[in-house]
Amino acid sequence: MGQKLKIAGWICLGAITGALTTVQLQAVARNNFSPLPLEELQQLAAVFSMIKSDYVEPVDDKKLITEAISGMVTSLDPHSTYFDKKTFKEFREGTTGRFVGVGIEISQEDGLVKVVSPIEGSPADRAGLKPNDLITKIDDTFVKGLSLNDAVKRMRGEPNTRVILTIFRKDENRTFPVTIIREEIRTQSVRGKITEPGYAWLRISQFQERTVEDFVSRLEGLYKQDPDLKGLVLDLRNDPGGLLDAAVAISAAFLPENVPVVSTNGQLAESKFVYRASAQFYVRRGADPLKRLPAAVKNLPLVVLVNEGSASASEIVAGALQDHKRATIMGSRTFGKGSVQTVRPLGPDTALKITTARYYTPNGRSIQAKGIVPDMLVDETAEGSPFAALRAREADLEKHLSGGEAQAKDPTREKAREEAMRRLEEASRRPAEQRRPPEFGSDKDFQLTQALNQLKGRPVLVSKTQTARPEAKAEN
Repeated sequence: MGQKLKIAGWICLGAITGALTTVQLQAVARNNFSPLPLEELQQLAAVFSMIKSDYVEPVDDKKLITEAISGMVTSLDPHSTYFDKKTFKEFREGTTGRFVGVGIEISQEDGLVKVVSPIEGSPADRAGLKPNDLITKIDDTFVKGLSLNDAVKRMRGEPNTRVILTIFRKDENRTFPVTIIREEIRTQSVRGKITEPGYAWLRISQFQERTVEDFVSRLEGLYKQDPDLKGLVLDLRNDPGGLLDAAVAISAAFLPENVPVVSTNGQLAESKFVYRASAQFYVRRGADPLKRLPAAVKNLPLVVLVNEGSASASEIVAGALQDHKRATIMGSRTFGKGSVQTVRPLGPDTALKITTARYYTPNGRSIQAKGIVPDMLVDETAEGSPFAALRAREADLEKHLSGGEAQAKDPTREKAREEAMRRLEEASRRPAEQRRPPEFGSDKDFQLTQALNQLKGRPVLVSKTQTARPEAKAEN
């Protein structure tokens, strides 16, 4: 029996090696790359064979291959990933702003799932989940050891089905279960209002397929409410990004025609590209929605609010408006996700999302692992930003890409984190209503108040602790 397994295993190995040789020839012919490392790939095939023949119980071929691909891709950087049938469907749903789930934006921390922010109006939002909550269990499954994709799979499902999340809330030092009924999440990525006569607030929470259309409609509505707008606050705080063409369109709404918005650079010729403030770079089909905007938008005084949660597409917008001196960027240094992910279909139901380039602002600044430093650094509250040091940025993520140059370590970071932890412990003893941060756009939103002060020419309470933006070097 053992001899039969051994023979079967080597037949399998031979088949895989043959397939890999075919892949090698295709790769050389199509991309003119160096030959694939056959010796190492034969080792991979040998491991596959040994698992099939020697493991304590049978293992599904498809599972082994899928996990091998997933491991290879996730070892590259935090944003490259392999999509199986289910996760590819969920990814496509996410870009449209419609999916079935609980409605939270998540990341990983210490092997657990961390709530970046609940989607406004979602079941998770109504259940009281808060940013920085840690999910330790999904139903009866412990999260420790699960990949982020696996955690997402378990939280999504069919409409009207129940999922129980076990939450650890650090600032209250307690663990508790939350029962949530899944439903179709229709994220509204754009909100806005007239804050007072002459001034408006417009928030983009994510860059999705409908974001540009919703942005135009909402801005049109604000002008109908107040045709004599004197200033606008564009709020990109905690906006994790999304579609590149949407970011280019939002930038183009405020910039002169055809100026550069963002450039990309990578190994492939197609990754070396400059996106400009022109309809050909963001209109997929139909008419240009920006044509409906009042002409006054191009010169409307503008402040852009950003923070540590502003990433990717939101950083593109902030960087473009900053470099062209079209807006005052205010808040704190952004996340620093300046890398481009391209989705390559592998079949009808699977795909590879792989990092193919880095983003650069119009002046050639890399966003990757650096972020956008505001023109005016403003804390979250009048008392400061006591917990900002605990928030992870791109540079804190394991296996992150560098920004194209050596990253100097900040010697004060660890000290700042220790101080933030001390304050967090103190804050956890306060009543719950005192710990809840003010809602973005409310009259208690300190940063919004400072942004409005800037638009009105009034004094702004800038941060006394955050590092100021260095002077930009002259371009040659």
